[in-house]
Amino acid sequence: MTPGMASTLIGKVTGTVTGTVSGPVSGAGTGDLAAADAEACASRSYEVQLLATRLTACADQAEAVLFQLTRLELQGWQSPAGRAYRTALSLHAASLRRSRDALQDAAAAALRHARNVALSAGRTGF
Repeated sequence: MTPGMASTLIGKVTGTVTGTVSGPVSGAGTGDLAAADAEACASRSYEVQLLATRLTACADQAEAVLFQLTRLELQGWQSPAGRAYRTALSLHAASLRRSRDALQDAAAAALRHARNVALSAGRTGF
């Protein structure tokens, strides 16, 4: 569902009512309200899924950079400068590896949250 579709559906669900009502009105519009709440949850779930997709893309990019770093290690360079370069490179690779892992964890958490938001659309009291 795209954000445009969500707006269209919300517009259909929350139409305008004109005129006068005589007598007591109880529970009027509760179906419209529940439908609007469900649509809002679906829209939020979609947005969280987009966030998870972006997080996954960032983790994939970090993985690609890690692969390139492993190709740059230059084992044949045996001078003190070469050793210092490899040490610095391995420290950066370790940091990038931890960042990639954190991005992967964040993407998984965002997907779980998106599922929970979608499931809460049918519940009341939230």
